[in-house]
Amino acid sequence: MLGYFLDFLLGIGIGLIAGLFGVGGGFLIVPALVFLGLPVHVAIGTSLACIVLSSLSAAVTHIRRGAVLYRVVLLKEAFSVPAALLGAYLSSLLPENYLKVLFSGILLYLAFQMWRGNASSHSKPGELKTSRVSLVGVLSGLTSGLLGISGGILNVPLFHSYVGIPMRYAVGTSSFALFFTALAGSIGHYRLGQVDLHTALLLAPGLIIGARIGALLVHRLHPGHLRRAFSAILVIVAIRMLL
Repeated sequence: MLGYFLDFLLGIGIGLIAGLFGVGGGFLIVPALVFLGLPVHVAIGTSLACIVLSSLSAAVTHIRRGAVLYRVVLLKEAFSVPAALLGAYLSSLLPENYLKVLFSGILLYLAFQMWRGNASSHSKPGELKTSRVSLVGVLSGLTSGLLGISGGILNVPLFHSYVGIPMRYAVGTSSFALFFTALAGSIGHYRLGQVDLHTALLLAPGLIIGARIGALLVHRLHPGHLRRAFSAILVIVAIRMLL
């Protein structure tokens, strides 16, 4: 009984972060599942299945709030999918340590930019630099394929700082885009027998509830506070990549 309760709490915590920041939460789910005893490849596949649930729960809430930019999602995913395939191929050719240092450097730079608040602080999306969405898709997909992580950690800061999407819309749009990315990845891992459905289903109730709570909080928090909190998340992920 205690095990089920801990799974529920773990799901709520991860779902809350996913819904609040528009990220997959794989950087938390994978080590947690490995700690629970799953092999790392199964942990990655199961993590993606969990992200499908949390991102869908968050996305539904953001859609109801009108905070999803569908054109951005479609354009971004059109470039993310082939870039992820390319990244997966390149990962076998490039030194992993160099990649982690480069990725961490990018995250720290984005964290600094978001903390300064140079991007749009308006509550409604105005004139966006949609021509830049394709580059966001390439960078997000390439990073996902190269390092085997969700590209969602790049979506929000790039949407906000580079494309000019207000924070609430950046989070909502990222959540919806992540659903498709995670779904494709989880199907691939499931075919390889690398998804523990039992564990995913145990985490599901907490993930769905936590993601919904997080998505609701996005629309209650001041954009500046949300932006700085996301900056802190980027720094934590960057440091963890270097360890």
